[in-house]
Amino acid sequence: MRRFAVCVLALLVTGVLPGLALAQQRPPAVVKPAEPAPEPPPPPYEPQLLKLSEIMGSLAYLRTLCAGKEAQDWRDRMAALVQAEGRTPARRERLTAAYNRGFRAYSLTHRACTEGSQEASTRLAGEGERLARVLASRYGG
Repeated sequence: MRRFAVCVLALLVTGVLPGLALAQQRPPAVVKPAEPAPEPPPPPYEPQLLKLSEIMGSLAYLRTLCAGKEAQDWRDRMAALVQAEGRTPARRERLTAAYNRGFRAYSLTHRACTEGSQEASTRLAGEGERLARVLASRYGG
């Protein structure tokens, strides 16, 4: 009997019976990835904030197109808005996506600085200013 055990041990060590050795090992423990914490609900002013982000993206494109002095200011303002309001990765993503959506929307239809581009820029700046005032008066800031 002892001789049989020595033979089996020799076969296991040499790898002739690897299945037998694995069958005696414990299966690895299944580790579940940690679930991310649920995102807090968005603030009540989220739709207005996303609209403002979209306007800022549109203005960034149009003012750059028309060589406006404050073209870079819109990017900087958006970065400040994301810094202040982007409390979670998902929220930062929504704000950035709105900005990019506004930027792309005007880049598709305005290829050169025209009177229409300048008019759209003026209109958007007015709309953004009104929206910013409403947000500040209603929600503080």
